[in-house]
Amino acid sequence: MNPQQIKIMLELQDGMNTKVNADWKSQGYEWYRAIWVECAELLDHYGWKWWKKQSPDTEQVALELIDIWHFGLSILLQSGAKPELIIAQIQNDLIIKTEEKDFRLDLEKFVAATLGDRQFHIGLFGRLMAGIDMSFDQLYRGYVGKNVLNFFRQDHGYKDGSYRKHWHDGREDNEHLVEAVLSLDTTKAEFKDELYAALKSRYSK
Repeated sequence: MNPQQIKIMLELQDGMNTKVNADWKSQGYEWYRAIWVECAELLDHYGWKWWKKQSPDTEQVALELIDIWHFGLSILLQSGAKPELIIAQIQNDLIIKTEEKDFRLDLEKFVAATLGDRQFHIGLFGRLMAGIDMSFDQLYRGYVGKNVLNFFRQDHGYKDGSYRKHWHDGREDNEHLVEAVLSLDTTKAEFKDELYAALKSRYSK
């Protein structure tokens, strides 16, 4: 787990939150509430209904976990702790391992802890990643990709409606994002900037 990658994610999260509200850290936003609502959506993607046939949609579960990570980082940043302390905390607590065979039970433990103290439980989140065989690199790629795309949309007219979600070849921006991410080296410090440039190049064709 590269501390530089954690630093980049924290900077991106702060940047996105600041874009919404420059004074976001003092607003008392209920990030914990966003987390448990996402967990409910995640459970629907995983499946829990015993009265009908369901198979876990692990791709959608992974996307929901990435969304939860956004809110979790916001809780950590809102605490006022210095970035280096948050980085050390994530390195120490994010252990991607679980002995629980039922993913849903790990999810319920995570939700209960979140509602109990309204904090982000990094260790319990790591168990959820393990439950769907999600690596830190997958979390990082997915997280940075979504953030950079959000910034790109905002910079290219998303707010005023001039942004084109379908690009020159008729494919959606999300599809271009996936291809662009796979073509780049995620371990480089410049990854987010190179990804933005790749999206810009594809969009302008």
